[in-house]
Amino acid sequence: MTQQANDYRQSRTYKRRWWTLAVLSLSILIVVIDNTILNVALPTLQRELGATGAELQWIVDAYILAFAALLLTMGALGDRLGRAHLLKAGMLVFGAASLGAALAGSAEHLIAARVVMGIGAAMIMPATLAIITNVFPREERGKAIGMWGAMNGAGVALGPILGGVLIEHFDWSAIFLINIPIAVIAIVAGYFLVPNSSDPNPRRLDIVGTVVSTATLSVLVFGLIKGGDWGWGNPTVVGLLVGAVALGALFVLWERRTTSPMLPIPLFNNQRFSAGVASISSMGFIQFGIAFGFTLYMQFVQGYSALDTGIRFLPIALGVALGSGTSHRRVARFGTKWVVGVGFVGVALLAIVASFWQADTPYWQLGLVLFAFAFFMGNVIAPAVDSVLGAVPEARAGVGSAMNSVSVQVGGAIGIAALGSAISSVYASRIEPALAAIPNLPAEVVEAARDSVGAAMTIASKLPDALARPLAEAASNGFMDGWQVMGFVICGVALVGAALVFAFLPPRHLPVVETSDVPEAADPVKGGD
Repeated sequence: MTQQANDYRQSRTYKRRWWTLAVLSLSILIVVIDNTILNVALPTLQRELGATGAELQWIVDAYILAFAALLLTMGALGDRLGRAHLLKAGMLVFGAASLGAALAGSAEHLIAARVVMGIGAAMIMPATLAIITNVFPREERGKAIGMWGAMNGAGVALGPILGGVLIEHFDWSAIFLINIPIAVIAIVAGYFLVPNSSDPNPRRLDIVGTVVSTATLSVLVFGLIKGGDWGWGNPTVVGLLVGAVALGALFVLWERRTTSPMLPIPLFNNQRFSAGVASISSMGFIQFGIAFGFTLYMQFVQGYSALDTGIRFLPIALGVALGSGTSHRRVARFGTKWVVGVGFVGVALLAIVASFWQADTPYWQLGLVLFAFAFFMGNVIAPAVDSVLGAVPEARAGVGSAMNSVSVQVGGAIGIAALGSAISSVYASRIEPALAAIPNLPAEVVEAARDSVGAAMTIASKLPDALARPLAEAASNGFMDGWQVMGFVICGVALVGAALVFAFLPPRHLPVVETSDVPEAADPVKGGD
């Protein structure tokens, strides 16, 4: 062991590393909870704020869009100014925006507050992984990232359960107010337990890259959402999607030419980095999309309350936590490629099983499938995150951490938009003839029921039984047809992910050697697994 490594192991940073991880996990929890706590509140927000189906997607996507668009910038800013400093500032922004969201009186107001919350989350997320990279040596980092991933899984369950309790016993605004005490605890604990770190040779911020990447994501997500409303052949929708591709190409061109890129394009020459990013993006697409659809299925089709729906997310949380928290053991035995690849295959097979669920499928069957589904997801997420972080130099850990988060959030935004639009498109095509077959259904009811299954079920609850039952059945059947298509799409995405992993992801990390006992990472271009 070198003197440098020995000094590091005697330092207070090393001795407190697991306490540091606990604070970082709490910081991550607030970001994950905010995503999942909102899912069970969507039907309530639709009723209380009169939100349309598209506005519900934007309440979710506005946060994701701001989050994803600024992650790379915030990661670079953390490398420059200090990751612990940025973490505390992000907590402050997130807490203040949560108060604004709680006071929202309209869907538009709430969407604006969610944008600011996304900015705060973009400051929090890359800092946590960057700090983990700096305080944990290589041989412990896989375990630490697995525990970080397990906390993500815990948030998946805690969010819906907490959201259900708050909505049932208080008011929908409480789902945002709960963020404030968590932020305060994380800030105070972080002051004592989270060491600051930064890049000794920071680069200047890439303003042009930030603007172009934000425009790319905005146009892409807006086009995907409107594709479900206006039809995928609509000239405006086609123009938006083509424009997104053009802006993305412009972003890559700029990043190749600028001397201080927010995303160094040569990183993608490293197969560990590029395959890891692809895996994380694919899993973000699947995870966010299934959570959005499952919430609607539980509340509108199966008729559960917000609290009951939240409790039924528990198998997902347990599966992700168990898969992520133990994945480092399987990676050590079988290698990253096989663990991640088999994880994708498992997700694909279970997506097909889930696609054949019916409106009245008993929950015990749903729970078993959800647990296995989430376990395989966990076996993709943690090893893929570790692969990306291991391909980036420690000095630029903020950018590497941000790239992980960008991959999740961009994949998630596209997943919600694409899968939500797929459900909406199929629903609209099925509900039209079904509504026409119901005699004496008022024209205003027909028009409102076309918007979404939530609108149809809300209206049905206020109609006489003779009209309510056929309307609810038509809406339920239309949604389940869309759900089946969603399952097939998820299966396809997972199989593509598996193919990419088996083709490009190296099987193992670089071996730990004596000179690498202090935390360090591989060369950004030449490093391999």
